[in-house]
Amino acid sequence: MRYLSPPWSTPLLDRLSPEDRRLFQLFGQGPHRTVPHRHIHRAFEAWAASNPDGVAVEHLGERISYRQLDRQANLLAALLVRHGVRPGDNVGLFVRRGIPMVVGLLAALKAGAAYVPQDVDIAPDEHLRHVIATAATRMILTLSDVRERIPAGAGQMCVAIDAVMREGGQDAFARVEPAEACYVLFTSGTTGRPNGVVVTHRNVCNVLLTEPGGLGMRPGTRVGQILNIGFDMAAWEILGALAHGATLVVRGKDIAETVRDVEVVIATPTILASVDPGRCRRIRVAAVAGEPCPRALADRWAAVGTFYNACGPTETTIVNTMQRHDPAAIRLTIGRPTPNNTVYVLDEHGRPCAIGETGEMWAGGEGVSAGYAGNTELTGQRYAPDPFLGGGRLMFRTRDLGRWTPDGELEHLGRTDDQVKIRGFRVELDSVSAVLEALPGCSRAVTLKLDDRTLVSFVAGAHLEQEVARRAVAAALPYYCVPSAVYMMGALPRTQRGKIDKEALLRLAIAEVAS
Repeated sequence: MRYLSPPWSTPLLDRLSPEDRRLFQLFGQGPHRTVPHRHIHRAFEAWAASNPDGVAVEHLGERISYRQLDRQANLLAALLVRHGVRPGDNVGLFVRRGIPMVVGLLAALKAGAAYVPQDVDIAPDEHLRHVIATAATRMILTLSDVRERIPAGAGQMCVAIDAVMREGGQDAFARVEPAEACYVLFTSGTTGRPNGVVVTHRNVCNVLLTEPGGLGMRPGTRVGQILNIGFDMAAWEILGALAHGATLVVRGKDIAETVRDVEVVIATPTILASVDPGRCRRIRVAAVAGEPCPRALADRWAAVGTFYNACGPTETTIVNTMQRHDPAAIRLTIGRPTPNNTVYVLDEHGRPCAIGETGEMWAGGEGVSAGYAGNTELTGQRYAPDPFLGGGRLMFRTRDLGRWTPDGELEHLGRTDDQVKIRGFRVELDSVSAVLEALPGCSRAVTLKLDDRTLVSFVAGAHLEQEVARRAVAAALPYYCVPSAVYMMGALPRTQRGKIDKEALLRLAIAEVAS
């Protein structure tokens, strides 16, 4: 597949100077690249045919080859089809890490359906019921030991993947032409009820089958699978590895042990900060996304291999900007749009910002997903017609703040919902945290609004004097940005998706004030 777009032509650009108009398009448009497959599992099947004896997945001493994985997925896909799964259906994948997880994922795709992933050991019953209802999943793939715990209702069927694998059978699966949807990924729900984002094969192929999203993976490359399967970056690990003929190394309980044993790791900055890069002798490529990355963390990992700082919400398919970080660079950015994608920095009225002006980032191009499952109203609020690409294309409002650097890279400046009012002044919380993370010994920092007059910060790493930290903020930012308290912690708490758990920290701060 090859994607082309004509020169952008819209009256919105008329407010910019001729030079800014030129740079707005030059900077905002990723390179045009041809994508070799229309469906992501076809890339896996190509490797199963050309390199059948290659190791596809490893988990706690177990291995499965590409030939074996393809056969097991075909057996399960045939069962799904016999039980009425059709292209366009959504199949629940309620599992824990392991080889059956990968078999189930591929089987759903081979049956023409989209998979709906959840970690069954973490997701509570109420959440699973919400996922089942929202995604209208009639078929649920799971494991034998948890099958009875799945809150399936009347008319829904649970199939134990491991049981089907043990029983075996004839590999007689008729190839099915899939529908557009590849997976339905539920957002974390920190600002309300989780929403199911429908991500298409076209979206996924575009990011994983072009560089830099492919991360240089190839047969023999060992790729870590360390993230929660319900997190969109897990698709980068799993589908990315299998689409390039690489070996997916599924972790056990020890994340650091797995990272030390692989060449490619994909993680959130919070997770990567818990691993010593000096002990990861095999690492060639590390990529982070999901939350702001501290400069010191990027520098440490860039010293041992290629390091990518990336950005993009679930709705833009894993990531839609990437930067290969150089420790000698003036600044750490989130880079440029990935191939066949666009990024627009717009003001509050949806008008283009001049180069260097701060605005809200909107995403266009092939990464823009199909919207929210069963929620056309919310889809209409967050997705809008793309006036730059036109042709009925949509763009997505990321709620991320950013600006273009003079050399055409994006600086991430926090989120619109992280801008708070303190004593009547607008404060970007990430800017406070960035000052703290620049201090010696501080590996991670987060700043929260306690009330209309008070900020509090939490820092992880070596011991840091509270007054030294407060003075550093006071020297860099206006007085109203200085946190009233800076709490030292050995490590910041993490959510199930590997990001900093801000709700837990806010509860700690409230309890500290009350004590």
